Amino acid sequence: MEEIVNPTQAKFAPITDAPGKFTVEATAGKARAAKLETAHGPVETPVFMPVGTKATVKAMLPEELKDIGAQIILGNTYHLHLRPTSELIKSQGGLHQFMNWDGPILTDSGGFQVFSLSGLRKINEEGVEFKSHIDGAKFFMSPESSMEIQMNLGSDIIMAFDECVEYPAEKSRIKESMDMTHRWLERCKAAMTRKESLLFGIVQGGLDIELRRESLKQITSVDLPGYALGGFSVGEPIHLMHDLVKEMGHEMPEEKPRYLMGVGTPLDLILMVDAGIDMFDCVMPTRVARNGTLYTWQGKISIKRSEYKNDPSPLDPECECYTCKNYSKAYLRHLFVAGEILSSRLNTIHNLHFYLHLMKKARKAIQDGVWESFRDHCLARFS
Repeated sequence: MEEIVNPTQAKFAPITDAPGKFTVEATAGKARAAKLETAHGPVETPVFMPVGTKATVKAMLPEELKDIGAQIILGNTYHLHLRPTSELIKSQGGLHQFMNWDGPILTDSGGFQVFSLSGLRKINEEGVEFKSHIDGAKFFMSPESSMEIQMNLGSDIIMAFDECVEYPAEKSRIKESMDMTHRWLERCKAAMTRKESLLFGIVQGGLDIELRRESLKQITSVDLPGYALGGFSVGEPIHLMHDLVKEMGHEMPEEKPRYLMGVGTPLDLILMVDAGIDMFDCVMPTRVARNGTLYTWQGKISIKRSEYKNDPSPLDPECECYTCKNYSKAYLRHLFVAGEILSSRLNTIHNLHFYLHLMKKARKAIQDGVWESFRDHCLARFS
């Protein structure tokens, strides 16, 4: 009997047998342009990764993400574990097939989301017991189960299970958490059985530069395809994050991708590319788009303002996105004030296009040897 083949399997199957190769192609000071090979294709850096927490980037079709230049997107272990479950997604052919995305996917381990639950969680050496924010049901997540969930999803990049601490926190509390994150990383690596997936370790240590360097030494003692700086966006003043990453970014392994988790604004991205960071993600461009805040080369604007009521000009004359080429500020304001779904869609298309092309332009500036002038041009506009 002839074998029945699912016609969509080839579309979502891994396209390389040797993920993990990382090549630095050009540098400009600490900034660099590089390429990371994953099972579902290459990722050219610097890169911004749109966040698709629950197996969707809000308001966007996968085809639209491709059209605006998205190379890699994110999913989240915590949310997908609760609903619809990783077992269901695995039974549907994995996250790529489930959400109709054939490019690379990175999944966060769930550590940050569990951190945000605060009073609904209990942490010990084995892992974290928490209550679902959906219905209050009890769950337990360990380094091993986080890896299992992410492998069920079929993630191209799997983030190690870590613990974040709040800001501010006592140095002893930060060190205790940091040391446990290192022990959990050893368990994460031991639990990895999916050869197509790349495990990234996460450096913690709060805003203490000594602890950050100690954590970096701990985490990089475990040989992995990439490393991340985590534990930011927990209430710290943004300039302190900038200062720390400027100190730490270039100290991360030169031959591995460097990922700054959960950051941030266009200004943040330019400053952190200059510090040597390769990869970024943040919910900001999609979240604020739904609230009517839009990033442009003329600065950040709130489309709900009455001054745009009769404005026939495009949102950003320097932008080539679908929204800017086809609609006026007056129309975008009307959609937002009227509460129309199309407002979220057009605003999100623009903000994501802006972020993605900002990184594309940054990469070209590094390659062309004009990074410093491009950086200064961006800082003048975004500041």
